[in-house]
Order: sequence, then structure tokens, then C-alpha cells
Amino acid sequence: MRPWTWPFAVKAPVLVALLMITVSAVLTEGVLSRFTSTQEEHLDQLTGAYLDGLSSSILPQVLREDVWEVFDALDRASRLYKGLDIVWTTVIGDDGLVIASSKPLQFPAKTELPASIASSLPAGQQMVFDAVTGTAHIRRTLIYQGHNIGAIYADIRIASLLHERSNVLLTLLATNVALTILLAGLGYWLVRRMVAPIQILSKHLDAGSEGTVEPIAEDICIQAGSEFGRLFHRYNALIGVVNERELLASKLAEEERLSSLGRLAAGVAHEINNPLGGMLNATDSLKRYGDRQAVRDTSVRLIEQGLTGIGDLVRSMLVIYRADKAEPGLRARDIDDLRLLIHAEIKRKRLNLEWHNGLSDVLPLRGAPIRDAILNLLLNAISASPEGSNLKFEAVLDSQRVSFAVADQGPGLPEAAKSYLQRPNAGRAPIDQRSGLGLWMIKRLIEDMGGEIHASAPDGIGTCIELLIPLPQQELRHVA
Repeated sequence: MRPWTWPFAVKAPVLVALLMITVSAVLTEGVLSRFTSTQEEHLDQLTGAYLDGLSSSILPQVLREDVWEVFDALDRASRLYKGLDIVWTTVIGDDGLVIASSKPLQFPAKTELPASIASSLPAGQQMVFDAVTGTAHIRRTLIYQGHNIGAIYADIRIASLLHERSNVLLTLLATNVALTILLAGLGYWLVRRMVAPIQILSKHLDAGSEGTVEPIAEDICIQAGSEFGRLFHRYNALIGVVNERELLASKLAEEERLSSLGRLAAGVAHEINNPLGGMLNATDSLKRYGDRQAVRDTSVRLIEQGLTGIGDLVRSMLVIYRADKAEPGLRARDIDDLRLLIHAEIKRKRLNLEWHNGLSDVLPLRGAPIRDAILNLLLNAISASPEGSNLKFEAVLDSQRVSFAVADQGPGLPEAAKSYLQRPNAGRAPIDQRSGLGLWMIKRLIEDMGGEIHASAPDGIGTCIELLIPLPQQELRHVA
């Protein structure tokens, strides 16, 4: 019902058909008008000859009001003009009374002509066609020496003319309909052949937007016309560049991921090394002064604290990077464990971290990709933040979704990366800057769960990236 949404292969034939219908309607109207005009001219000439001959022959009789002579003239004229299908002819005098008629029973002498007959011919009009009754009403005024002495009225059957007119109309309509259908079908066939290469190109472009970018087969490129053949070869060259770009993006993303893991591993090693140093000092103190109760108590306490810190750090890493397929969901403690993993980087850059975790229960969400996405955001924010600035993390839960926001006071996110993040189905990652690849990984993780990403700059400073993840509908009441 919306023609603008139809494919071009359908719209073009429909347009041809509409143009043909318009042209045929105009031509049919012109032909019928000309044919009708010709018929009326011929009838007017024939009736004019009939009335001229009749009026010249009955003028003396009309002056004398000789009924029988007028009737005899009417009878002779009807036999003479057999080409006219005359219904009746009536002559009246200047007083409006009938002198004689070819049908004396219908129009008796010395009676007034019926008003319906006189009114069917307006003043000044000599002929009127009545398509309903299939007759033509004609009138001729009798003039003698400049005086009106009467008039001749007659009805002539024109059914044969109307029938001929109908036949011409039906012939024109049948011819125009046949030509319209033929030309519309031919137009559809020609347009389908013309747009076939465009449809092939459109199909490959649609597949490319879904992630599968394939070149056009070489035999199809050969079969297409010269213009489309060159277009297909250029498309294949473009696909080669895009695939190469995608491969480069994947490699760079993997390198950035390894770089992030390296920074994280260095931070974890630093966090483990500090309690290890304290534990070694406590062990050395025990060796030297183990006989003293105060030294033993202090050393054991330091060793317990160190082991507890190392245990918490190891547990956090196991939670973040475990490959357990039957994970129970996303827990508040899983989010807090991320704070331990970034502690070394936070301390190294002397950042002020504000941490607000509004989760309390276990959420029916896949925990691993969410933790990976948040950890990537935190590491990117730490990398972009200047020393001594503020870094903020906030997790908020409502009845329909959970949101995670990371805000820094860095130089801000480039417009290209911001537009890419917030555009649905954006496709390939921007690789103009290495920072775009971490965001690409985050975008893929969140979109796989049906979530959204919003990027903003609060007060025009830094960047705030918010992850909005919907909760499964069947679990809403339990979560609330």
C-alpha cells in the first residue's frame, strides 16, 4: 500500500502502465470527441437538407393552412429521405396550433403542441441530442417575407449512431488495455534485466552490513555489462581493502588486549610483591627473635595479613577470568573484585577513586562479559586520566535494567569514537586511533547482551561512559 517502498523493478513497469493509461485516456477522449463531432455534423447536414426541402415545399400551404397539402408534403418527404430514421414530423402555425403531422393521432390538427416538445428545444437551438431516449429533436422556423409563419418540429432516431459510438469506445478501450498490459510486461522484463546487477550488488552490501563481506564471483563480473563489470571489479577491490582493514583491526585489538593484560599483570605482581616483602621480613624476625612472644605475635599477624591480601587478589583474578560455564550470575562481590585488580594502577597515578556499587543480590546476567567490559573501561579511564585527578565508578540497579558508569577527567573521547560507540550496528571498529579498539571490544560485549552504550562529557570535562544492560523479563519480579 506504500508505492515508494516497492522495488524499482516493480515501480518502473507500474509507472509505464500509468503513463499508458493516461495517454490512452487522452487519446480516447480526443478520438471520441472528434467522432461525435463528425456524426453530429453529418446528421446536421442531412436534417438541414430535409428541413430545407420540406419548408420550401409547404410554405404556400402553411399560409393557406391547407392541412391535406401539408400532410401530403410530409408523407412525400419521409419517403424521399430514407437515410433519416424519422419518428414524426409536425408543422405548426404562427398561433402555435398544429397544422399537420405525420402522426395525426398523436398530434391532431388545431391542437397545441405538447409543452414537453417545445421545452426540449431551448430558444435559438435547432437540434438537441437525447442519449437517454436515443432521439434527436430538431426544429426549423418558417419565415415568409421576414415574418414568422410557423415552425417544423421533428424527432429522428439516432440509436444507430449511439451504438456505433459505443463500438468505437469499446474498440479503443480494448486496444489500449492490451497495449498497456503488453508494454507494462515488456517494461517489467526489461527493468528486471537492467537492475539484476544492482540487485546482486545490493545483496552483497546487505551481507556486508551483517558482518559477512564476500566478493562478487568472477563469472558474474564477466556476465555483467561493461559498466556493471567495472563496478563489480571496483567493489571487489574495496572488499579486499575492507577485509584487510578488519584483519588489521583484529590484530591491533588483540595487541591492545595483551597490553592491557600486561599492565594488569604488572599491577598484580606489584600488589603481591608488597605483602611478600612484609611476610619475608616477618619470617626473618621469627628466625632471629622467635623466642620472644611479642615478636611471634607481631610476625604471625603480619604473615596472616599478607596471606589474606594475596588470597583476596588471587580470588579476584579467578573470578574475573574463570571459564566456568555454569557461573551463577553477576554478584556485587564480582564487581568489587575489580577494584582490587586496578588498585596498583590507581596508586601508581595517584588517582582519587570514587566507588559506588549499588548491587546487592545476584543478577541473572552473564557475569564474565560484563566484568570484562567494565575492566576495559576502568583501564582506559586510568590510562586517559592525568595524575592526581578524580576517577568515578557507579553501579545502579532498577526493576528493568542495571547501569554501570565510569567517568574520568581526561582529554575526552574523540567525536568519531563517541559516534561509533552510540550508533547501533556500527560494524567495523575505527582504527585511526588505538584507543578505539578497546571501545570496540566493549561495544561487542554489550551489544551481544542487548545493551546500550551512552557517552557524554559532564560539565564539558573528561568522559563518562555508561553501560545499560536490560534484565531478563522473566526474572524481573525476583530481582525487584
